[in-house]
Amino acid sequence: MAEGSVGTPAKTEEIRIRDPFWDRYQELVRKAVIPYQWEALNDRIPGAEPSRAIRNFRIAAGLEEGEFGGMVFQDSDLAKWLEAVGYSLAAFPDPELERIADEAIELVAKAQRADGYLNTYFTVKEPGKEWTNLHEAHELYCAGHMIEAAVAYYAGTGKRKLLDVACKLADHIDSVFGREEGKIRGYDGHQEIELALVKLYQTTGEERYLNLAKFFIDERGQQPNFFVCECERREGYSHWAQKKLPIPTVEQLAYNQAHKPVREQDQAVGHSVRAVYMYAAMADLARLTGDGELLAACRRLWDNMTNKQMYVTGGIGSTHHGEAFTFDYDLPNDTVYAETCASIGLIFFARRMLQLEAKGEYADVMERALYNNVIGSMSQDGKRYFYVNPLEVWPEASERNPGKHHVKAVRQPWFGCSCCPPNVARLLGSLNDYVYTASSENNAVYVHLFIGSEARFDLPSGPVAFTQQSDLPWEGRVRFELTSVPTGGFALALRIPSWCRGQASLSINGADAAFETADGYAVIRRTWAPGDVVEWKPRLEAELVASRPEIRANAGKAAIQRGPLVYCFEEADNGSLLPALSIVRGTKLDARSDGSLPGGAVVVEAAGRREEGTWESDTPYRPLADRPAYADVRLKAIPYYLWNNREAGEMAVWLRIAEPQV
Repeated sequence: MAEGSVGTPAKTEEIRIRDPFWDRYQELVRKAVIPYQWEALNDRIPGAEPSRAIRNFRIAAGLEEGEFGGMVFQDSDLAKWLEAVGYSLAAFPDPELERIADEAIELVAKAQRADGYLNTYFTVKEPGKEWTNLHEAHELYCAGHMIEAAVAYYAGTGKRKLLDVACKLADHIDSVFGREEGKIRGYDGHQEIELALVKLYQTTGEERYLNLAKFFIDERGQQPNFFVCECERREGYSHWAQKKLPIPTVEQLAYNQAHKPVREQDQAVGHSVRAVYMYAAMADLARLTGDGELLAACRRLWDNMTNKQMYVTGGIGSTHHGEAFTFDYDLPNDTVYAETCASIGLIFFARRMLQLEAKGEYADVMERALYNNVIGSMSQDGKRYFYVNPLEVWPEASERNPGKHHVKAVRQPWFGCSCCPPNVARLLGSLNDYVYTASSENNAVYVHLFIGSEARFDLPSGPVAFTQQSDLPWEGRVRFELTSVPTGGFALALRIPSWCRGQASLSINGADAAFETADGYAVIRRTWAPGDVVEWKPRLEAELVASRPEIRANAGKAAIQRGPLVYCFEEADNGSLLPALSIVRGTKLDARSDGSLPGGAVVVEAAGRREEGTWESDTPYRPLADRPAYADVRLKAIPYYLWNNREAGEMAVWLRIAEPQV
């Protein structure tokens, strides 16, 4: 595209977070996470695995000599950091941060080849082998993240240097891939470019980018299978194994969701991050092109993933072997993977499904993943991270059991493969994009997340503006005050959270008000006046939850949930040997604020029992008839997102259920 062909993007909505709970996270991203991650990208964190990302770009740009370092997809860490910076600058202008980012963007531009190609691995380490190993080498994945960064930075600053880089890169990719003679009729091994091209299309209006995204989705899984043919051309040589391997079968390509055309897929399989990034793009294309078959596939895949393969914390991907889905209801707690990036991708998918059709189930899952798996992956100081998000931890097993080495008992300062930390930063930096959607068709504003904010929308009936004040996640009170309304009225649709079990009350200007329900939302249609106040009170109480018997890991166990928050038990509060504890069925769950926890978080206390039987000598087993003794104990649970912010120790989300004594 020609320089200067894109103007400042028109804004049909403006949303700014103003929330006691989330302001702290937004500030953490701005003041701690972004600066810390910049230091990590520059290899300046003592004791952390080096990133080498900035150094790779410097070498590719010809500014220094050296060898490529890190993973083949290392470029994406810098791209996600720049994307997070773009979101941050949009809400919180910061000249010094902008200067640092501009210098990084200048470095990226210098590393780009004249033909538009941009990838430091192939520029530095394997020039001449570009686009020869799409199955493994992440070229299109890295390109997608750089495009997303460019869109965010342009929206946040109005500067188009990186956007020009992204357009030039996308134009190069468009010249290489397609069905035309001489082009590669292939697609990426790690999906990401598809959703990025949609964003670039929405920013520039260039339909070639939308068509290219559609091409990548439509080609995937067609026969003859591209990855099989590509691997045959390499004679089976694998980037990761650094040797020849057997040619993969079509069935094995389920790992990349390339085993069949996407419109025929009905079960979430393979690498979980790849899957949800692809599903997000499919939903985008279904909305923008009116593709009913894509929408039907999205619905099937959503249903399978969230109803049969999702943890109570919103985690997905149950095995560390390939960071992947396994099969329906296979959700182990102690060998879980539940990668942070996968839950973030699930949130991407949920948001796009909400843009397609406002259904409360999508927002329920989005909220579950956000409040538990995602923010739980980062320490409260923003400087340590979980890649894997377990529901049960025994520190000694994490250290000494090879099958649990991936389950860390403490957050890490950085990772050699560090996709998750900058992903958290970019999600939290763009949180305002997930709270609402506006529907021109229904002349309505849908409230998906109860997060304090200032919001403005352009509806067919005219501009709408209001403030939202929320007491969540600690109390079930939300207040909306309208500051600008159209003369013709509009509909305000408030999600009825699944955790309130349908119990919620509504008042308008202090008077009880009725509402209609539609797809999990309370819909209020009326002519409004400036100053109108809507109060929404979904029931928020702690409760014990159980899982289906098919989820064998949780058989005979219960967990605690209060509103959007899942709770867990830590050794710091309940002593060691958590498996010896049980929670009494029907116990009163006492919720109270605990000033010793960040933000005065609400903890939940309950009646429980601890097995205290004595054992003869060192024998590990004894007859069941020799019943152990139990002591009554007071259990204390904290929000899952806060675990491991004190000393290291055991943790469990699910405890055995004990029957009340009679």
